[in-house]
Amino acid sequence: MTAGLSRRIVAEALGTAMLVTTVVGSGIMADRLTDDVALSLLGNTLPTGAILVVLITILGPISGAHFNPAVTLVFALRLEIDRKAALAYVATQLLAGIIGTVVAHAMFDLPLVELSATVRSGPGQWLAELVATFGLVFTILAGLRFRSDAIPWLVGLYITAAYWFTASTSFANPAVAIARAFSNTFAGIRPVDVPMFIAAELAGALIALALAGWLLVEAKTIPTMEAAE
Repeated sequence: MTAGLSRRIVAEALGTAMLVTTVVGSGIMADRLTDDVALSLLGNTLPTGAILVVLITILGPISGAHFNPAVTLVFALRLEIDRKAALAYVATQLLAGIIGTVVAHAMFDLPLVELSATVRSGPGQWLAELVATFGLVFTILAGLRFRSDAIPWLVGLYITAAYWFTASTSFANPAVAIARAFSNTFAGIRPVDVPMFIAAELAGALIALALAGWLLVEAKTIPTMEAAE
């Protein structure tokens, strides 16, 4: 990334806000169009996966397209983003996520901020968030190792799948979890349930970082006697 910090911050703000607007907005639209919960979830899933492909493709070259404090933490621990920039990224993601919720509510003539009453708690939900975030971070790191050009599609397809194979519908993002607490809609989560979601997400990210550090390491080339000669 060669863009200055200010441009990177704007890219992170734009990407995170648009991501949350899509998650919340498509959830509202789907819920209004059908009473079938499965169809509503599908209507929430497809736009989310699609917008991730778009946002990572167009904003990745500027900021790296983190849009997620767990991802930023991993890159900070890999020393691929400095502490000042990492803190700025996280603060931006948290604020932009809430703005995304407000924008979605405004488009659908809902109260701009409305705390969610949707219960998302319990060991199954927490494990789901750990698994979802583990898979997301590992997908990103493996993509960087083997197919960096495919990361937008890898992430978009992974989240599309994870919506359906995880009990929590794969938040996998602390900024998104916080933002969704301000929406009493299909996509919402009770504020009291957010801290455990965030803890599980960060744990999943760290486990993925540890495994990737071992599994994806480049093999060292051992010179042969013939090459030495």
